[in-house]
Amino acid sequence: MINKKKVYRLCHELNILRPQRKIQTKYPRKLARNRIITDSNQLFETDIKYGYITGEDRFFYIQSCLDVYDRSVVAFHIGLRCEAKDVVRTLQAALLKRQLFEAVEKPVIRSDNGPQFISHIFEKACETFGIEHERIPPRTPNMNAHIESFHRLLQDECLARYDFQTYAEAYEAVSEFILFYNERRIHSSIRDLSPTEFHAKNRITPIPIKEVRV
Repeated sequence: MINKKKVYRLCHELNILRPQRKIQTKYPRKLARNRIITDSNQLFETDIKYGYITGEDRFFYIQSCLDVYDRSVVAFHIGLRCEAKDVVRTLQAALLKRQLFEAVEKPVIRSDNGPQFISHIFEKACETFGIEHERIPPRTPNMNAHIESFHRLLQDECLARYDFQTYAEAYEAVSEFILFYNERRIHSSIRDLSPTEFHAKNRITPIPIKEVRV
């Protein structure tokens, strides 16, 4: 008759038992739902776009986090890669810039189903930050329409106009475009103001605009 205790002890001494795999917390997928946005800091949309560096024959990545009410690019990441840890830093930067870590009501963050956004790292960060993360269904970019619109502008008014020779050139051009977009580019949907100007004025005295349905 086999003595199971002796077998276990022998295996342990010979270091041939495989350690038990840690069970990671699984986060339920929350589908994006229809919302009416009435102020800043209620809904952020985020997505990733790539550009090409001709002189180095490689791609670079831009992740933007946009407030759908005031149209501001609250935070962004530019890099030769864009991993889960990078999108976490962008979200953290957005919350810090808007001073929302101590706020009772925090924005919902909406994304597509890219690997960075469905990662355990990103979901854990959202839980830690105390914000809700919702994902649009596959093949429904219209549910992330505001960030899609910004990335079309980025493509047409910046990326398509340059033949980047270095990553440094690409970084500078994209950074300058986002600054221009936030500070000087006017939007008819926010009373022909720039996102930064609208956000600042709206904080002092609410500016009525057409309700934002997403």
